[in-house]
Order: sequence, then structure tokens, then C-alpha cells
Amino acid sequence: MDLRYDVELISVTKRYEDSIAVDAISLRIPKSSYCCLLGPSGCGKTSTLRMIAGHEEISEGDVLIAGQNVTDLPSIKRGTAMMFQNYALFPHLTCIDNVAFSMQVRGVAKTVRRARALEFLDLVQMADFAERLPAQLSGGQQQRVALARALVVEPKVLLLDEPLSALDPFLRIKVREELKRLQRDLAITFIHVTHSQDEAMALADQMVVMEGGHIRQSGSPRELFERPASGFVARFIGGHNLFSTDRGEVAVRADRCSLADEGGTPAQVIAVEYQGTSVRVALKTERGLDAFAVLPDQVFFAAPVEPGTYRHLVWSRGDEHTLADTFQPR
Repeated sequence: MDLRYDVELISVTKRYEDSIAVDAISLRIPKSSYCCLLGPSGCGKTSTLRMIAGHEEISEGDVLIAGQNVTDLPSIKRGTAMMFQNYALFPHLTCIDNVAFSMQVRGVAKTVRRARALEFLDLVQMADFAERLPAQLSGGQQQRVALARALVVEPKVLLLDEPLSALDPFLRIKVREELKRLQRDLAITFIHVTHSQDEAMALADQMVVMEGGHIRQSGSPRELFERPASGFVARFIGGHNLFSTDRGEVAVRADRCSLADEGGTPAQVIAVEYQGTSVRVALKTERGLDAFAVLPDQVFFAAPVEPGTYRHLVWSRGDEHTLADTFQPR
């Protein structure tokens, strides 16, 4: 038993009839940390989350929470709470009664449970909406109520299944800031499933990239961005070009690349996207590989390029990161 970790997965496997959704993965999630599981659809991240929660039966392996083996325990006895993608609020109950519902089931007195529910609504800045029904709230407000309902049971681990996917981009940024603040203030572990690399980079202390039921890399956001373990991770995290050189397969950050008239990899400009502080230039190399450069806006506009023109993509050898395994160019 190692109490440095709130969650440990030991060779966890999930089978559905003849298919394997999660294939003997092992993972340690440090105490009071924010962990994001990410990867493409079908990679096993949601199945992993549901096995931690006890909502999916584990085919093989063990799950430990706060040092206790919970593999065979029902979800209610695991010390976890889950916030679902669709929020799953009771439409006929007010916000305060939604948050208080779990305490009502356990027989907590009405005055006590409502006071406690109001405390957690205040924590997520929704106390003024306590008597409203879910239909009277915006999507972001419903999300906060669902979060208060999950937190009121004081879980050791909070599990979040794509909680921001239904929000507009501006609100998504605001709510993820609140999630990170709450995680730090409450000092409990959050495990958050997402498709979004930007979301994971902004929130996570630990990023776990999955593919085909396997963990391809786990580490801090900076570690994964600076040193992707494979072509798959580099492509999925984004922001990298992948090249085959005489030194092997390498990843090079796109913001470390520049454009020149000669001396690099010849490529045709395919598209130019102005992004405010930077400009993203998409290219196609002579070998037919997709590549891009992210240039500071003042650098780009000092020597702008147009789609259809040709330039050389250049970078410093010191910015190359050799990949552990090969990639298949798209």
C-alpha cells in the first residue's frame, strides 16, 4: 500500500465479448492531483473511468483507491463521485434539492442537508439560483450544479466524463479555470476524460494518452509536449512536425520551425491562418507529408507568404526530439 497515490490501476483489462476495450493497463495517480485521460474515440478512456467508478465490471486486474482494493466493491462504497457528460440533473427538482438528493437518500435531516447543499452551491457560485429548476439554467449553470452535487458527498476521487464538451468555447475556458481552482482548494484527486488536448494541457498535473486500449504515455503536460514518446503521441498532442532523418524519426515543435528561401525542407504553402499573436502556415513537403510552422505575427507579416507559393521549412537540429518508435505519415 502506497499512500502517495489516490488511485492505482494494476493490469486492468476490460473485455466486451470478443473485443478488448482496455488491455492490461497500469497507472498510478498521485494524491490530490488533477489527471486527464485523453485519446481518440474508442481508445478506452471512458471505460477506464467507469471501471474506477465501479460502473463497469473489471475483467482482470485491480483498482486501488487511497490504498484500498476496491475492485469488488459497489460504486457507492468506493469513495468516488462521478459527474456525467449530460449532467443528469433531476428536471423536477430545484438546484438545492438536486444537490441534497444523495443526503436525502441516506436519511439526513432536511434542514441539515439543505444547509449543506447550499454551502456547496455557494462553492460553485450558484447559491443565488438554489430554488430554480434545471430548465431555468444555462448549460454552464447546470454544469456547476452537477459539480456541486458530485462534491457534496466529499469523495476521495472525483471522476469527470467530458464535463466541458457541451459548453461554448468562451464558457469552457472559464469553467475549466474554476475546476482547477476547486481541485486545488479541496485538495482531492480529479480524473477527467476529454478529447481536447488544449483542455488537458490547461488542467492536468498528469496527462495520460491512450490508444487502442493501451496507455501510450503518461506524464506532465510539459513532458508530453516537449518529449512525446511516439509519433502517435506527437500527432495527438499536436504542435509538432514529424520527419524521417538520417538520425531516425524525429518530432520538431512547429513553433520552433521557420520559413526560408533555401536550406531546409522544400514545401508548398497550403493555407495561412491568422491566430492573433501568431500565424499558422500549413505546408506540404515534396514527399507529400503535411507540416506546418507557427510564426509570431510580426515575423510572418515582415515576410508574408501566400497559398501556392514555395518555401523551405527550417529548424535547428537541437530542437529535434528522437522518437522511441516510428510513425506512419498520413
